[in-house]
Amino acid sequence: MQTDLIAEARRQAEICNACRYCEGYCSVFPALHRERAFSDGDITQLANLCHNCRGCYYACQYTAPHEFDLNLPRALAEVRQDSWKVHAWPGGFAALFDRSGVAIAAGLTLAVAFVFMLAQGLRPADGMGFYAYMSHGLMVAIFAPAFVLPLVALAVSLRSYWRAVGGGRFHVRDMWSATASAGRMKNLEGGHGDGCNFEDEDRFTHARRHFHQATLYGFLLCFASTSSGTVLHYGFGLEAPYGIFSLPKLLGIPGGVLLCLGTAGLAWLKTMADPNLGAPKVWGGEMAFVLLLFAVSVTGLLLYAVTGTAAVAVLLPLHLGTVLTFFLLTPYSKMAHGFYRMAALTKEASAQR
Repeated sequence: MQTDLIAEARRQAEICNACRYCEGYCSVFPALHRERAFSDGDITQLANLCHNCRGCYYACQYTAPHEFDLNLPRALAEVRQDSWKVHAWPGGFAALFDRSGVAIAAGLTLAVAFVFMLAQGLRPADGMGFYAYMSHGLMVAIFAPAFVLPLVALAVSLRSYWRAVGGGRFHVRDMWSATASAGRMKNLEGGHGDGCNFEDEDRFTHARRHFHQATLYGFLLCFASTSSGTVLHYGFGLEAPYGIFSLPKLLGIPGGVLLCLGTAGLAWLKTMADPNLGAPKVWGGEMAFVLLLFAVSVTGLLLYAVTGTAAVAVLLPLHLGTVLTFFLLTPYSKMAHGFYRMAALTKEASAQR
């Protein structure tokens, strides 16, 4: 299957290389035009460099009904999705999530939430805040391996990908360049800074870039909030619950709001966009990831809003269920694309240097 997908993407890339009309559209085309022939690794690298903005498709004179039948966004999207499955470790889970993403995410969330609800029977007698419902030790015992093991799986997957695309040694400045590009969502600005064409054909818009940025920075703020709470707990002996003006709250609340808005916006745009310009077979898995991240942010904000009420007994297990499900599925859901995209941007920065 992967061989067929790469062969079709290679055919289209060779035509694009001869045409060169889209040279200034995004990072894909400068990288594409540097090559005279494309190995399997080259095509995989181009696929993970592509942000699926679709501008090249609407500008192309060789799309159907032309006999060349070019649809480079779809060809690269299918190679990209397949590359995540090929390099995923352990193998097999990614393909399963692609086929039944919404059902798997929802079922696993509810199952884990039910287990957490039962675990409340082991609640400590003198806990405060959330720890009145579930002990800190139990949360750490569950979430520490659920956080570390997916990172190990991702590291193994990325090592396999890096070798496949011919990645060699890189400098810190290459990673810094990739980080700056990802933070700015440079490739969603379009070749002339007008935005991309993801959801409205040939009309340019920055909506997708802005929603991606809200999701990225919201997630990073939430992660920073959790990290600051960990430092306060173990480094300074300051245990939760924390006040409104504490670092965990000052980071976590804006982060949750941004994450909620960003994922809701991305889900909405996904329903507006033409699925045939992406990888239509995995549309459900992609939507499941966005909705799962949305559920993490919404349940977190609601949990904060109902602190001190009886609703915590229901919302806490549900929130913890969404968070744990998110961690467990990270190497096999579209969350993996962020790590692969960073690797692709880093390699591209190295090539440009």
